Amino acid sequence: MLNEKIAKLINEQINKEFYSAYLYLDFANFCEDEGLDGFANWYEVQAQEERDHAMTFRGYLKDNGIKVTLDAIAKPDKKLTKVMDALEAGLEHEKYVTSLINNIYHEAFEQKDYKTMQFLDWFIKEQLEEEKNAEDLVKKMKLFGADARGLYLLNQELSTRVYTAPTTNKD
Repeated sequence: MLNEKIAKLINEQINKEFYSAYLYLDFANFCEDEGLDGFANWYEVQAQEERDHAMTFRGYLKDNGIKVTLDAIAKPDKKLTKVMDALEAGLEHEKYVTSLINNIYHEAFEQKDYKTMQFLDWFIKEQLEEEKNAEDLVKKMKLFGADARGLYLLNQELSTRVYTAPTTNKD
């Protein structure tokens, strides 16, 4: 049986992951409105990954006999005026999600809940990748985004991203 505090933190994380999906869909909408369908595609794939993360956390709670409580998902509140706003907000958000997962891991460590620590190992590695991808996108935009041809090529590159279902430690 999971510790009550750990179960609560994971349940909260489910809702935060769904919020992340909403946030990235909002970014995709903005990018599409700006005529950048490749950027929109990149964020649509990102949103799908976040929904998968929420479902993985949900499965973990269900596997441990814990009732899942879904809260209302807040409307994304980022004010976007240019594409770089979305990219920088995405990086900031990934760092925030990393801090949330680290907090759950810390609590699992404090409770000597090795099973949850092992479960979270995948998410810790995933967050390293998520932050790196977001940071790389910001760097590329700074390098190439001011030039119309560079922006076009970056948009083309991002349009090739395809969704791949995660291989978590549960698979």
